[in-house]
Amino acid sequence: MRSGLFSVKIVRWIGSLWLIGWLIGLAACSAAPASPVASPRPVTAASYSIAPSSAPPTQSPPPSLDFTRSPLAVTPTASQTLSPTPTAAPFRLPAPPEKRAQYQLQATLDYAGHSLAVDETIVYTNTTPDRLESLVLVIEALRFPGSFRLVSLTDGGGARLTQRWLKDIGLSVSLPEPLAPGDSLQLVLSYTLRLLDVQKLAQVRPYPLGYSSVQTYLGDWYPFIPPYQPGTGWIAHPPATYGERLVYDIADFDVRVRFAAGENNLLIAASAPAVQDGEWRRFIHLAARSFAWSVSPYYQVASQEVQLDAGHRALVASYYFPAHAEAGKSLLETMAQALTLYSRLWGAYPHPTFTGVQADFLDGMEYDGLFFLSADFYNWHKPGAQDFLVALAAHETAHQWWYSLIGNDQAMQPWLDEALCTYSEFLFYENTYPQALEWWWTYRIHYYEPQGWVDISVYDAPNVAGQYQLYRNPVYLRGAQFLDELRQVTGDAAFFASLRAYAARFAYRQADAAGFFEIVRQHTTEDLSAVLSKYFSKTVD
Repeated sequence: MRSGLFSVKIVRWIGSLWLIGWLIGLAACSAAPASPVASPRPVTAASYSIAPSSAPPTQSPPPSLDFTRSPLAVTPTASQTLSPTPTAAPFRLPAPPEKRAQYQLQATLDYAGHSLAVDETIVYTNTTPDRLESLVLVIEALRFPGSFRLVSLTDGGGARLTQRWLKDIGLSVSLPEPLAPGDSLQLVLSYTLRLLDVQKLAQVRPYPLGYSSVQTYLGDWYPFIPPYQPGTGWIAHPPATYGERLVYDIADFDVRVRFAAGENNLLIAASAPAVQDGEWRRFIHLAARSFAWSVSPYYQVASQEVQLDAGHRALVASYYFPAHAEAGKSLLETMAQALTLYSRLWGAYPHPTFTGVQADFLDGMEYDGLFFLSADFYNWHKPGAQDFLVALAAHETAHQWWYSLIGNDQAMQPWLDEALCTYSEFLFYENTYPQALEWWWTYRIHYYEPQGWVDISVYDAPNVAGQYQLYRNPVYLRGAQFLDELRQVTGDAAFFASLRAYAARFAYRQADAAGFFEIVRQHTTEDLSAVLSKYFSKTVD
């Protein structure tokens, strides 16, 4: 259930297992409580390391599990061969909508002073059938008291706009005149961010907006306009203890970044490639859900160009700290393999670059064109495919489809991206490292004996630290089990044809569970009632 206009309904560690029990089982983009990771000591570029709290589980897999499925090679239709081979015909996604929001951002970062000054212009076109009397600006920085300070907010002509604060969400901006369908307007903002030391915050979730002793992270650093649902209102949710709650429309980003005087030794990892423009570094990121970046004087970079289809190549880059070169290069290899595979399965990745960034905070977080992954996974990395850094890199890469290209309400129907990304890990292993499938099923899924309904919202788990498994287990792990069982019931041809059709219909749009199952039922005559009643608490239309 989505939120109403300017109103949001709050719906509602692994205590029996040790720290790593929850950490290695989560998908890296999720928020999870934990005992604080050891803070890094003062570092040089060659000495950075975080000591892991403990090691991943190593017990033998249960003998009763069946891992006999062969690698994927199916033919959904006579004209489309779904095969992970280099000769497989690429799957074409539709073009992005022409009338999408435009974000122009000029940001001056004082890296040493941990502050950011931003001038932002938003060009917004009303693509809904409703006349809009106000707009909502979602401001993630409000989660951190004292971080966000609004200097000014005007329309394109310089007239100040009336606004009121929406608790835990952002601003409601009153418009001088209702914005008719098809009409556009400008919002011009000036604001500052005081970045917080994430290692001084309660270690209950990832903090991709802040800094540590070795880097600064800037995810969800700008106010943005969320999707609007006709007849209901803005899809803007309050924070939850676990999971993501932000919902994004497709937009274009033109971002300029400069540093305070004398800060010339800094390297930027970003959602898009940089072009030097005088004192500014300019990034253009088109038809995307978000733009994220991170800064450090210590980054090392490994990169690889991959062919995604006949007309498109992408540069994949891994940003890591010097002590973790082997893990950083392993991350790069997995990103390149997964990006290539998923491009064949769900449509070619549309951007020129794709970036993975080692992060000095818990877990990880996905953004369009970039993801962060916790330093813990780099510390635990070992050669070979049976490695959680590899599994989670495959997961985060899948978010470039399930979250980025195909949007969804992450708060109310989180399984639509998280379950699909977790199952995409399985597809990655099935096609790339089939010898490691037994390990993946054992230590990513069955080790946790997941229970619960797949279709819970982020508000259905207890709103207290120490109960993360009650969110992760049903959404991620049971979600992957559901998709595997759905595949067995429908057969490979119908299953993959359904996912392709789902990607095609909802690319650059907002998907929902009803649309997902409508498409599945169009591709199979099998009775799905037993599998749906097993995993879903609500009737699926």
